[in-house]
Amino acid sequence: MDLGISDRVRPLIENVRQMVETEIAPLDQEYHEEVGRHPSGNRFRMTERQLEILDHLKALAKQRGLWNFWLTDSDRGFGLTTVEYAYLAEEMGKAGIAAEVFNCNAPDTGNMEVLERYGSDAHKQRWLKPLLEGEIRSAYLMTEPNVASSDAVNVALEAVQDGDAWVLNGEKWWATGAGDPRCSLYIVMAKTDPDAQKHSRHSMFLVPADATGIEILRPMRVFGADDAPHGHMHIRFTDVRVPETDLVLGQGRGFEVAQGRLGPGRIHHCMRAIGQAEKALELLCKRALDREAFGKKLVDLGANYDIIANARMEIEMARLLCLKAAWKMDTVGTRAAQPWISQIKVVAPLMALKVVDEAMQMHGAAGISQDFPLAGMWTNLRTLRFADGPDAVHRRQVARAELKKHTNSKV
Repeated sequence: MDLGISDRVRPLIENVRQMVETEIAPLDQEYHEEVGRHPSGNRFRMTERQLEILDHLKALAKQRGLWNFWLTDSDRGFGLTTVEYAYLAEEMGKAGIAAEVFNCNAPDTGNMEVLERYGSDAHKQRWLKPLLEGEIRSAYLMTEPNVASSDAVNVALEAVQDGDAWVLNGEKWWATGAGDPRCSLYIVMAKTDPDAQKHSRHSMFLVPADATGIEILRPMRVFGADDAPHGHMHIRFTDVRVPETDLVLGQGRGFEVAQGRLGPGRIHHCMRAIGQAEKALELLCKRALDREAFGKKLVDLGANYDIIANARMEIEMARLLCLKAAWKMDTVGTRAAQPWISQIKVVAPLMALKVVDEAMQMHGAAGISQDFPLAGMWTNLRTLRFADGPDAVHRRQVARAELKKHTNSKV
């Protein structure tokens, strides 16, 4: 099992790291401070400066060949393995807008996976091509307000066939990125046959964001923040007509598409979480060495040596688990790697939250302020414990895989 840095990816890691540290991170805070400054007052309208920052950085990334690293097993991508990509995603986790600069941002990566693996030639031309170029954005609509969506068989948005089209009615929420004015495509999971076996009841549709009958009801707030300009929107579908040709893969295959999408997406989140933990530990150490209290450097007070040591060891352990899950994906496929993906999906956010929390403590009141990225990192990581499945669901999957080793019956 080779989890090390390959000769192929080594120079890419250095190039991405340098760009994140010297060009992206210095503009990250300015980008986020621009939220709400659009002349219209609409927080989900991007200012000229925000677009200027993104366009400038994306152009640099493209020019340097640092683009679309995430797409494995495809001649449209960079040709990296999941293990190799893990090291790059970790670097991208260290600045808020970094993943988008390299066109490696969620939910677009997962949506591009769907289009690449399951889309028709027409889908790829209309949607995949501009997404790969970073010209548009997209959203993934699965979670609903009125059912426990952690069990996806509960998804209830209705799709009824009417001639050569399907008619969609219902609500979705936590549609990440749907507030972005560049969001042009929704990938929507809907119930197409309530009488079928439970994993054949649902289908996946490609729906233009400006389709007639779509109404954005509100942005959902995450610990009081609306995450503008991208947001997580609550959306209503009223008699939205979708052509039969925009049904992905076929009727009743929604779960197949969802699993193909969510496996890579989950591990990408974990890779970036490890990068956030590394950034938090860096800030923690610098603060501990720079500040004094009670006549001593902060590092010499209390149990701070132990805190720093534990943070380093826990980051290393989580990284190794993440890399093993990535290696499993590369060698046995996403489906067989699911127990490993579930393990790291629980471990990485919990570890990173702990490191970020210790960094916030070291910074005192400044740690929860807008002067440092730590509060935003904590919020994102705490949210990640719900995104792509809550901890309890992933623990259940891990436990079931473990119990199957000791019983012949289904668990």
